[in-house]
Amino acid sequence: MYDFAIIGGGIVGLSTALALGKRYPNARILVLEKESQWAFHQTGNNSGVIHSGIYYKPGSFKAKFCRDGSRSMVEFCQEHGIEHEVCGKVIVATEEQELPRLENLYKRGLDNGIEVKRISPEEVREIEPHVKCVGGLRVFSTGIVNYKQVCLKYAELIKQQGGDLHLNTKVLKISPSGKNQVLQTNKGNFETRFVINCTGLHSDRTAKLGQVEPQAKIVPFRGEYYELTREKRYLVKTLIYPVPNPDFPFLGVHFTRMIDGSVHAGPNAVLSLKREGYKKTDFDLRDFLEVITYPGFWKLAAKHADEGIQEIIRSFSKAAFTRSLQKLIPEVQAEDLVPTHAGVRAQALMNDGKLVDDFLIVSGQNSIHVCNAPSPAATSSLEIGKALVAEIPQLSHLDIAVTA
Repeated sequence: MYDFAIIGGGIVGLSTALALGKRYPNARILVLEKESQWAFHQTGNNSGVIHSGIYYKPGSFKAKFCRDGSRSMVEFCQEHGIEHEVCGKVIVATEEQELPRLENLYKRGLDNGIEVKRISPEEVREIEPHVKCVGGLRVFSTGIVNYKQVCLKYAELIKQQGGDLHLNTKVLKISPSGKNQVLQTNKGNFETRFVINCTGLHSDRTAKLGQVEPQAKIVPFRGEYYELTREKRYLVKTLIYPVPNPDFPFLGVHFTRMIDGSVHAGPNAVLSLKREGYKKTDFDLRDFLEVITYPGFWKLAAKHADEGIQEIIRSFSKAAFTRSLQKLIPEVQAEDLVPTHAGVRAQALMNDGKLVDDFLIVSGQNSIHVCNAPSPAATSSLEIGKALVAEIPQLSHLDIAVTA
C-alpha cells in the first residue's frame, strides 16, 4: 500500500517523487517506469540545455518554472557535483526583417525577469566569431548539462528518502478500490492513495486509464540532429539560435555545444509516425491512425503547411538542412555534419488545431496528470515537482504529516 504512485521515470516523474519525499518524509512513495532505465525517452534524447525562459509568455507556467528552474537546476548540479556550465547563448537575426521579432523577444525576456542584452553584429562575433548576423541578443543564464546524470542523481536521492523505484514495470490499467486506486502492471498490482501521471509521450492515454479527460491529444514530433565533426567544433563556442517564428511552436535549427564538448546542429521538427519513433522508418499503426483521424492535426497542418513542408524537406535533404545552418554560420559545409540521435517531442494538441503552448496539468479524483510537458520541462523539473506537490493537499483526502 503506497501513499503516492508516480507513473513515468523521466525527469518530471523523478523530480516529483523527490519533492514528495521532502514534503512528506513519512509517506510511502512509488515510481514505476516501463523502460529498463530512467530518462529513456524525452529526457534522455534532448539537447541538454538549461534554458533561460526568454521565449515563453509572461505569467505562464513555462515562463515562471523555466526562469526559476534555470537557477534551481544549476544549484542542484553544484550541490551534487554534476558537470554543467552556464555558458550563455546568442540569439541572432540573420535578415533585417527579423529585427522587430528580435526586439520583441528582448522585451519578453525583460518581462520574464531574464538577464538579456542587445548586442551588435560585432559584439556577436566577439562571442561567436563565425556567426553572420545583423543583430543579436545575449542571454546570460543559459547553460548545458547531461540530464540523464541529473535523473540518476534524482533516483539515488529518492532511494535515500525511502522511495520504491521499479524499472521494467508498465502500467496496464488503473482501477478504483474504495478511496484508493490499483495500478495493474506487468509485474503485479500496486495499490496507492494518490496517482501522479508523468508519462510524457503517453500522458493522454494514461490519463484516460485513470478516467480523466486530458483535454488534448499527444502528437509526436521527431527532432533530427546532425553533429559537427571533431575538426569543425571550433566553429561554435557556446549556443547559437535563430530568431524563432512566434507563430510556429519550434525554435528553428540551431547549434548547441554539449557538456561533453560535441556540437549538435538541429533539430528540425517532423511528424513522427510512432510515439517512440526515433528513426524515419519507425511506424506504429495505432499511433498513426490516432493522429490522422484527429481533427486538430489537420487544422494544425493547414495552418502551418509551408513550414511543415520545409521541415520535411530538411528531414530528407542534408543539403537543405545545411543551408538552414549556413544562415547562422556560412562556413558550415555538408561534409562537416554527421547524423546523430533524434528525439521525439510529446506535444499536446487541442481539437481546434491549437498547440498547447504551456505545461498542461489536469486534476482527477486523487490524481494529477501532467498532459503537456515538452521543453523546457527538463530545466523546469524541480519547479514542476514542487508545484505538483503543493497542489496535492487541496485535491485529496490524504492525512500524512507534512514538513514545512
